[in-house]
Amino acid sequence: MGTVAGLAVVAVFMPLDWMDRCHRMLGMGGLPQGPIVEYLARSLSAFYAMLGGMLWVASFDVRRYAGVITFVGVSSIAFGAVILVIDLSIGMPRYWAACEGPIVICFSVILLLLLSRARPVTPGSK
Repeated sequence: MGTVAGLAVVAVFMPLDWMDRCHRMLGMGGLPQGPIVEYLARSLSAFYAMLGGMLWVASFDVRRYAGVITFVGVSSIAFGAVILVIDLSIGMPRYWAACEGPIVICFSVILLLLLSRARPVTPGSK
């Protein structure tokens, strides 16, 4: 999850015409113009990249950061469900709605299952 989220750093610095080209390739027409569109695209991408970095840091000491990882997993399941509802209600392409939210939910469930396999830290153990 950290690597996938971290890849969003590319969009922080991506030229706007590349964003427009990607938008068209996804079948959604031209990228709407205006400062708020570019702001949201870049700031959300920066946020995802920051989240990815945080997940990488947590991955190096899973037991120590189990609370944070649990929060990210549980909140990401809720986030995936909300994103699915948003995608369907605003008319995103069906392929988009079928992938985005459900994939977030699946990755989050896998994250929580893997975390449950980590032995808890007991006093005096490493």
